[in-house]
Amino acid sequence: MAKEKIILGVDPGTQIMGYGLIETSGKNFKLIHLDSIKFKPADSPILRLKQIFEGTLAVIDEYLPDEMAVEAPFFGKNVQSMLKLGRAQGVIMAAALFKDIPVEEYSPRKIKQSITGKGSASKEQVYAMLERSFGHKIETKYLDASDALAVALCHHYQDSHPLVAGSKTKSWDKFLKDNPDRLG
Repeated sequence: MAKEKIILGVDPGTQIMGYGLIETSGKNFKLIHLDSIKFKPADSPILRLKQIFEGTLAVIDEYLPDEMAVEAPFFGKNVQSMLKLGRAQGVIMAAALFKDIPVEEYSPRKIKQSITGKGSASKEQVYAMLERSFGHKIETKYLDASDALAVALCHHYQDSHPLVAGSKTKSWDKFLKDNPDRLG
């Protein structure tokens, strides 16, 4: 019998942080909860990092996830934006590690690919495919929450797919072939 586990998916943000939780058993999964935390724009960036840490700990304490999956910051043209997202991601990961929860990160392209089959899918396409995958309407105020749910489901797919699970990259050539989105 497959062991049940709870996966917390997080879409980092310094203005809105989305999170989604799923319960898995073997290849089966079900939605536990999804939501987002909105931070006050008037608060300093440092204070928001504290709020991100505390908010993540609160979600962990309430739902007791076994694993966490986080969306990695994408490499865009705006370096400041990427730096802020990287800090938020680091604080989220630190909260999980503080609670001894293993963490994996996935690129936005990898998440979209695993949910829709297309790495360049829009947020709306991901949302629609999530509803189809879970078999019911998914209510959320912000797409950040559904993005976080996609992160959790992506992690589940990586964990439960026989061709993906346990396959670690053995060489740079294989890594680059398997991760074309990582090329600069």
